[in-house]
Amino acid sequence: MKRPFVIFYVLITYALAQLFWWGIMLVPAKPHKLGMICGELSVFVFILILGAISLHRSINKEIQLRQRQKNFLLSVTHELKSPLASIKLFLQTMQKRDLTPAQRINFLDKCLQDIERLDDLVENMLMATKIDGQTYTFPKEKVNLSLLVDGVVNRLQINKCDNTQQIINAEIEPQVEIMGDKFTLTSVVNNLIENAVKYSAPCETVDVKLFHKGDEVHLTVADQGIGIADSEKAHIFDKFYRVGNEDTRNTKGTGLGLFIVKQVLDKHEATIHVRDNRPKGSVFEVVFG
Repeated sequence: MKRPFVIFYVLITYALAQLFWWGIMLVPAKPHKLGMICGELSVFVFILILGAISLHRSINKEIQLRQRQKNFLLSVTHELKSPLASIKLFLQTMQKRDLTPAQRINFLDKCLQDIERLDDLVENMLMATKIDGQTYTFPKEKVNLSLLVDGVVNRLQINKCDNTQQIINAEIEPQVEIMGDKFTLTSVVNNLIENAVKYSAPCETVDVKLFHKGDEVHLTVADQGIGIADSEKAHIFDKFYRVGNEDTRNTKGTGLGLFIVKQVLDKHEATIHVRDNRPKGSVFEVVFG
């Protein structure tokens, strides 16, 4: 048991013992007020237990948040070092070896992919900071969501298994327009699709759909990955929260992506739901009213 909880329970036990001791001392002294003493003792015990439960939850929540922040710092360090090391290796190879033009283009493409990873990471951190500090104003304009989603899909599209199959299967209804902030909506789409790709096994398809349904606009991102346990679905939009066990997880991430998604969609009066995919994986559905 963690030290704060030990101190907390010792103090609660001491307070309860004191209450009962004073109750025992008062009863012989004023036996005609037994009912009043028992009633007041019951009220004090009830308030103390209620306060203890509330404090327990607050302390536990603070401990979990501190642990998530610690994991976040470790994740960010790894997320920064990994692409930087990759870029350094590619550039050193290009500098020291006589490569063919095709090899040079391939190495430069890989460097650009790693730079995009770094750019996405920095953008997420900045966006989370602005949202937390309530310094972002979310300027609204007419946004062509079809073009936005198509652009993100094309950027994240990765060939898998062979040169003909692609990991992202997109069905995008043309000319879907909404009022919103293009910058943060791009972050929403990017985080949802990137998460689906990240948590999917190699050679698994991610399905992205954008369509009208009555007066609503629906965006769904479905993967065939590891899925999300029912007990974790209520927490996945919390800041720094990541699915799975901290000691055994090997998937990259910082726990900011879905937090940003939820905050941005709330500002656009949109909803997001997550459900199980069949036979495996998860489906995230965004609905713009």
